[in-house]
Amino acid sequence: MTTVAQAMQASGLPALDASVLMRHVLGWSAAQLVSRAQESMAPHAVESYQAAVARRAAGEPVAYIVGAREFFSLEFKVSPAVLIPRPETELLVEFALEHFAPDSACRVLDLGTGSGCIAISIARHRPHAHIVAVDSSVAALEVARDNARRHAASAIEFVHSDWFDALAGRQFDLIVANPPYIAAGDPHLELGDLRFEPAAALRGGDDGLACIRLIVASAPQYLAHGGWLAFEHGYDQSERAREILTAAGFVSILSRRDVAGIERLAGARSSLTHQDGPA
Repeated sequence: MTTVAQAMQASGLPALDASVLMRHVLGWSAAQLVSRAQESMAPHAVESYQAAVARRAAGEPVAYIVGAREFFSLEFKVSPAVLIPRPETELLVEFALEHFAPDSACRVLDLGTGSGCIAISIARHRPHAHIVAVDSSVAALEVARDNARRHAASAIEFVHSDWFDALAGRQFDLIVANPPYIAAGDPHLELGDLRFEPAAALRGGDDGLACIRLIVASAPQYLAHGGWLAFEHGYDQSERAREILTAAGFVSILSRRDVAGIERLAGARSSLTHQDGPA
C-alpha cells in the first residue's frame, strides 16, 4: 500500500504543491497531513491524487485544481473564469481599511471584481460600508456571488457592467480596481499560471495601461469630493501610473510597495466638487 508520504514524494512536485494537492484530495488540515503522513492511502485516493498531480505537471494552477485560494485570511472559490487572488492585491484592501473607520458607511466601488476577493474582504472589515462590485463577465460574477454567500457578505451589490457603463449617476468615496495591466506582447503571458487565467483580465492593451487610462479618466465623474481612487499596476508601471493620475487632475498621489518592495499600488484623491459629478 502507498502511504501519504510516499505518494507525495513520488509526485515529483515542489513540496508545497504536493502537500496542497494531497490535503485537497484527502480533505485534511495541514496538521493532519503532518501527523498522518505514514498512513496508507485507499486506491481511489491514490488515483485522485495522481490525476491532480498530472494536471499540475501540465502547468495548471494549483488554485484551479483545488478550486480555492486564500486571500486576506479568507478562502475564496476560484475557477478559470476569474484571476487567482494574489498577495500583492491585498494592498487594495489595506488601503481601504486605512482610509475608512470600522463604523464608516463609506461608499466603495470595486471595478473588475473577479472572484470578489477585494469587495468581500473590505465588507468583512467594514460592515457598514455600501459596496458595489462590477464585472463584465457573467461567469465571474457568479463566482463572486458564491464567495459573498460563503462569507456572509450579503450587503454587496453585484453589477454586470463594462467598467462604469451601468453606474450612471452614482458616486463613491473610494474606487478600487485590479485592472488588466500586462502589455499584449509580454512574454510572461505564455508562462506559468498566466497561461490558464482569463486573458481579458490580464491584457491591458499594447503597453498594458489602456484600462488604467480609462479608469483614471472616468473615475472623477463617480467620485465624491475628496474621494479616493486606488488601483494595482505592473511592476514597472508606477511612474507612468502617477503621470496618468497627475494629468487627470488627481491630487495627493501616492504609491505603495508589496512585500517584495515593488511599487504595486497607485492611489490619489479626486479634486472634484459634488456639483462637478454626474447629475
